[in-house]
Amino acid sequence: MASRTSKTDREDWPGPRVNHADFAARLAARRTELHLPEAPRNAGTHRTASKRALLKAIEDIGGKW
Repeated sequence: MASRTSKTDREDWPGPRVNHADFAARLAARRTELHLPEAPRNAGTHRTASKRALLKAIEDIGGKW
């Protein structure tokens, strides 16, 4: 069931539209400009067995999560 508040046609959205590729590029440039270190990935030490199995299955078919 879809949310009662969501609409398929968002032409009425008053806010700015953001292109994700442009945003990612601007964000990366800003982080470089500020000399921010790249955040480390989650070590995954508290993953459930099902999550580990899912990530292994993704890796087995050539995916990179």
